[in-house]
Amino acid sequence: MTNQYGEMMTGIPNGRATTSPGSGRLGGACGSRCSGWSGGVLATYRCYVPSGDFWPAARPAFRRNDSALPYGAVVEEILAVAAPEAEGASEAEDTPEARGPSLSPSRAADFMTCPLLYRFRVIDRLPEPPTEATARGTLVHAALERLFDLPAASRTPEAARDLLSPEWDRLAAEEPALAALFPDPAERTVWLRSATAILDAYFTLEDPRRLEPASRECYVETALPSGLRLRGYIDRLDVAPGGEIRIVDYKTGKAPREAYEASALFQMKFYALVIWRLRGVVPRVLQLMYLAEGQVLRYSPDEADLRATERKLEALWSAISRAREAGDWRPRPSRLCDWCNHKAFCPEFGGTLPPLPVPGPADAPAPAYRVVVATTRL
Repeated sequence: MTNQYGEMMTGIPNGRATTSPGSGRLGGACGSRCSGWSGGVLATYRCYVPSGDFWPAARPAFRRNDSALPYGAVVEEILAVAAPEAEGASEAEDTPEARGPSLSPSRAADFMTCPLLYRFRVIDRLPEPPTEATARGTLVHAALERLFDLPAASRTPEAARDLLSPEWDRLAAEEPALAALFPDPAERTVWLRSATAILDAYFTLEDPRRLEPASRECYVETALPSGLRLRGYIDRLDVAPGGEIRIVDYKTGKAPREAYEASALFQMKFYALVIWRLRGVVPRVLQLMYLAEGQVLRYSPDEADLRATERKLEALWSAISRAREAGDWRPRPSRLCDWCNHKAFCPEFGGTLPPLPVPGPADAPAPAYRVVVATTRL
């Protein structure tokens, strides 16, 4: 049985499905070639979805999807209707000081993890050099972005592999800090193999030849009634013929244990809230794709979920505002401190805090090494 996106389902969206090389694969389909929904004029576009039913009603246990459609299954071409492409936008164009306070999922997660980490990234704007892991994530995201620029029939594992080297050359040319990671060409070759393995694993989760995303790497922004602006970049938006929206996020790290899935879904609920406020439609599916481990985590939110997320974000911003006014950014030690770039400045590790800078934009972190390939404002 397939859903409206063309996937063979293990059950309703809330759950986890896994695949491995040689197992059944989760098919994929979507809604459109157009980018975004803003504007009032409707345009005809093509989308590629297999016929099939909607989500089954029963809630299953987590299990492997061994009954999925095989890679390259035949799909039918249909017509649908969508709004025209909207204006492009980039993160650099954002001006929080002129437009009021803003919050992104990453910065919200920073404050919840450790208020001092939020200060280091947003207030002090301490630089964070890329690592092999973050560079690998940037490269895989870039390759997947470019993959959907190819004609549908050409989106094969071989074509995806062929994108890696030129995409890396482009990224390294744009950001010298990335190029500096691999002074030895032999090390870069080994590292590229690890990125290739993750990209290959993506094809065990879905068939991109059956997908025409509505948007990729799209910038979204909305303002809550309080004036707080929520903003961020969504890896991929899929729109089914009936208008159901699926938000997709690619992850190249480890999948969380079930006890930590709620934290992993916070980012997705954040984006779902933005889409709901923009469009008045609750996204049907939130989908996290853990490429390296061949796992997909799905969640189907409702209005109560998103209202709760909004209340949480408002309370979070109140806490951030109080910390800013008092200059009180307390560290919150945890196991995550082992991966922090700023331990030398943290009192918990004998460091000395830098002086607080002159107050500036509410949410303007130091330059990140995530390269946005293409953006679309919804």
